[in-house]
Amino acid sequence: MTHDHDLVLRPTEAQTAAALAPPPGRTGGDLVVETLRGLGATTVFGLPGQHALALFDAVGRSDLRLVTLRVENNAGFAADAYGRITGEAAPLLLSTGPGALTALPALQEAAAASAPVLAISSQVPGAGLGGARRGHLHELRDQAASFRDVVKSVHTARTPSQIPSAVAAAWESALTAPHGPVWVEIPEDVLRAETLLPQVTGVDATPHELVPRPELTALAAHWLQGAARPVIVAGGGVVRADASGKLRQLAERLSAPVVTTFGGKGAFPWNHPLSLQSWLEDRHTTDFLEDADVLLVVGSGLGELSSNYHTFRPTGRVIQIEADLGKLESNHPALGIHADARLALQALLETVDERPDPDAPARVAGLLAAVRERIDAQDLALEQSLLRSVRTALPPRSPSFWDMTILAYWAWSAFDARHPNTLHSAQGAGGLGYAFPAALGACVAEPGTPVLAVSGDGGAMYSIAELATARQHDLDVTWLIVDDGGYGILREYATGAFGRATATELARPDFTALAASFGVPAATTTPETLAADLEAALATPGPSVLVLNATLRMFAPTHL
Repeated sequence: MTHDHDLVLRPTEAQTAAALAPPPGRTGGDLVVETLRGLGATTVFGLPGQHALALFDAVGRSDLRLVTLRVENNAGFAADAYGRITGEAAPLLLSTGPGALTALPALQEAAAASAPVLAISSQVPGAGLGGARRGHLHELRDQAASFRDVVKSVHTARTPSQIPSAVAAAWESALTAPHGPVWVEIPEDVLRAETLLPQVTGVDATPHELVPRPELTALAAHWLQGAARPVIVAGGGVVRADASGKLRQLAERLSAPVVTTFGGKGAFPWNHPLSLQSWLEDRHTTDFLEDADVLLVVGSGLGELSSNYHTFRPTGRVIQIEADLGKLESNHPALGIHADARLALQALLETVDERPDPDAPARVAGLLAAVRERIDAQDLALEQSLLRSVRTALPPRSPSFWDMTILAYWAWSAFDARHPNTLHSAQGAGGLGYAFPAALGACVAEPGTPVLAVSGDGGAMYSIAELATARQHDLDVTWLIVDDGGYGILREYATGAFGRATATELARPDFTALAASFGVPAATTTPETLAADLEAALATPGPSVLVLNATLRMFAPTHL
């Protein structure tokens, strides 16, 4: 039993001395910085604005690394990738109104992908809050309301003494499963105000563990143990929880085939005898999953893309392990286990026995052969050769970031990610412009590791300004732009649905000349030379751009 006196924490002599003699000239902005440093942050992303100047001034006087981008949304994408790669909460500093709102699409992507982004925004001075309309620049009636439906939690600080607790609570929320973006809002006058509060030296924000209930894992283990045709669907939650090793152990013990969702790429070895790979937009795979008498879904809500556009209809029992409570049984009735994927898989490993099934690898091989036969009948050699070239050139542990473009759609199904947490795309929320700024965040997270970004010409224009960021910070990023003269995937969708495409053809710049104007080396490449050109670019320190002029096609849909 814990008694009240057990919770009393006596300050050390050094803490007492520091508390009695705080440095002069500190502000609310310093309290933010001190709290972030106390929580373990080393890097922050963002760009300054009028109401946030005191916060940026405090960062400038600290040892935090400040990575400034050119557009708030791109700064959010960079923080998203930093959080995915490191598993740490990534601070994103924003100004009031337009600056904050510009980051909304990035925070939506972070929410969909469970990326821990800690957004800290300024607000108009406190006298303008609470419904008063005083005509402040950037003023919104209720700024936090714009974020409440997007982020995991909202935290406000209205006085200096509230800042450390608000930031710590947000940090804890961002890193408690499921990870996600959070929002902290602090008025300008609170950030600017000098404070006599002691320096922040003791702050704790330990994330809560989401442990599975034992009666649920006991029943799940019983079902799996007695299954005739168990199959596992591994989603992004396996990657976020760093649970790919436990997933493999469980699959091998159960002789259960595994398919990875597009968000779960790399969670299971691509060429493993039990690997169904990621062909979720193929009816052969859908049929295979429907035939399972017990389907274990780990870290996925079986949403639109993971269910072959909601055409998947399971016929057997479904077990769903999911950290996001709102996703439990949201698409299919199941034995829902609300838990972190790693802890739930460990509980199953401690319960199930070996379940030999010598026929399972042959069933997997037969499914993959059927998929291959269908793809090979569609004259799609160019698309497949491009993916092979990218895979050949990209070092096995180098992260890659893919925009919403046809080559990325191919990568979701057909690209071997080699390792968990190395292939990332914007398929969570589906916004354009993700790849390049996210790749910049990964470069900051893993300095010295070459990082690849893949965009179409349409998506590239969303983030072209960040070439300046790549050059300013000398980041080791290679940006492959596939130029097909417009929004290629929308052109294909519209033509298929309506017989014609509207507003998909784009005037665009000479990307190589434009990159060169930023001081970034750039060249055109061809399908025949892509592997060699990409390998050379990735091996050269600093940023680079490759432009591939090609019109690609998607494989035929099989969900109709």
